[in-house]
Amino acid sequence: MKKKARCLSLLIGSSLLAGTLTGCGGGHYTETTTTTTTTTTYEATESNASYDAAPAAPASSSKGDKKSSYQSNSKTETTTTYEEGWSDPTIGNENESYTKPEENGFCLVQTQPLSTFAADVDTASYSNVRRMIQDGYRVSDINPDAVRPEEFINYFNYDLNYPEDGEKFAFTTEVSTCPWNEDNQLMFVGMKTAEIDKNEAPVNNLVFLIDVSGSMNSENKLPLLKKSMTELVDALPDEGTISVVTYSGEEKVILSGESMKNKKKIKKEIKKLSAHGSTNGQAGMQKAYEIALENFIEGGNNRVIMATDGDLNVGISSLEDLEAFITEKKDDGVFLSVLGFGNGNYKDDKMEKLADCGNGNYSYIDSLSEGKKVLVDEMTSTLYTVAKDVKLQVEFNPENVNAYKLIGYENRVMADVDFNDDSKDGGEIGAGHEVVALYEIIPTDSAKAISLKYQGGEQKEEGDYSDELATVSVRYKEIDADKSELVSVVVGNESVTSNPSENFRFAGSVAEFALILTDSENKGSASLEDILEVYEELEETDEYQDEFYALVDTLNENG
Repeated sequence: MKKKARCLSLLIGSSLLAGTLTGCGGGHYTETTTTTTTTTTYEATESNASYDAAPAAPASSSKGDKKSSYQSNSKTETTTTYEEGWSDPTIGNENESYTKPEENGFCLVQTQPLSTFAADVDTASYSNVRRMIQDGYRVSDINPDAVRPEEFINYFNYDLNYPEDGEKFAFTTEVSTCPWNEDNQLMFVGMKTAEIDKNEAPVNNLVFLIDVSGSMNSENKLPLLKKSMTELVDALPDEGTISVVTYSGEEKVILSGESMKNKKKIKKEIKKLSAHGSTNGQAGMQKAYEIALENFIEGGNNRVIMATDGDLNVGISSLEDLEAFITEKKDDGVFLSVLGFGNGNYKDDKMEKLADCGNGNYSYIDSLSEGKKVLVDEMTSTLYTVAKDVKLQVEFNPENVNAYKLIGYENRVMADVDFNDDSKDGGEIGAGHEVVALYEIIPTDSAKAISLKYQGGEQKEEGDYSDELATVSVRYKEIDADKSELVSVVVGNESVTSNPSENFRFAGSVAEFALILTDSENKGSASLEDILEVYEELEETDEYQDEFYALVDTLNENG
């Protein structure tokens, strides 16, 4: 059954729904867990090369050979025996668990002109679903709750305006026809922070919190984790410290405050790790934060990097307990990065909650190339936070916009009054990070526009803001500050175009893909064929966009 759209359903003309929001800038969750019991027998051990491969479509490939490049990047075949449940390892989510609030619906501007949400730079949802598609899942096999559209959109890089000297953010806005509903418009809002040289970045105090429990004993979990962490160690500057804490049935401190200069020793200890026992995540997290505080660097980058499949079966295990624990710890000035690994018993819901509530970010590592992307190529944005408690609020002009729908961010939506409340948590943004939000909007002159007889209120003088569609405001705190700062930008008529940029068209295609995978009630005419057609018209693409094309093409062929 499809979920009810939150805020407003224009299809049935119902009244606005007041969304009650709880927790760390998120909405109420409906937890969905697929609990098929599986027994896996491997006839051959998967080679390390299975997870060392580069993205499916290399940057040098032409559009004509993308599909063949993608299909050649397959894993070593294994024989899998299942007990009751799925008979094919490419179908179903096995014991994986996901949570997701109801999909955002359309909101009437006259009665709800503000849209407020916390910034989100997580990308785990996209790379996790990519793993499913590469494993042979069809559209109908993918759990819709695993799909978070904002993480799909923000996985990719865009050509956004760069901040000028002294500016924290730069904004890029564009409005054009909605790809999946030509009667509506799509508004693109992009925000970018300045990049920093990693050699000039704050000194690191990093604590690797590594899950070595029995559930991590497969090639795409602990072995891949160790390789990814080794790549990070090699890329880090010599100044600063690294600590390593492991947890299974009990926590263990492998290294504490080890100098970054001793890279050979650090990598040797990481390579020695092996998986066994149960998963006491609570003890591990407590010890990791304790070690981080013992080695705390004033003005430095103090961060716990947790690497796990999320299967916390001892100690803290419920989402509510995890939220309470991590929220208490975040005020100590220690940030959190969560790295997810593996499949089968993957607990996405717990890891996303940890990152959202712990001043952190969340990525899913499905290959060594993704590990390099997150931990090496994008190191400064992944590890170095430049603004905390970042919140966005968009005020729509009822003179030009009748209704709007935020694409994704369901678990980051906030009450409007929380925007100015500095005690309410927002999101964290790293150096060089990009945040993109898309809104589907119904113009006031649309045949679908809804007019309210009694709710218009006092009107502005004619033409006061006739050339404005919306105002985008951002609140954020500096790393060591408790009081927020405010910046705003107007989305005017100059942002409206009938010939949208490649930024706009690609982001729209990614959003359309997410709507298809979730079987959204608002997907309109969205189709995989349309996405492929738009992609073929793009003149400049990178290797990750080429890989996106290959994924869509594969699903289109498999049905």
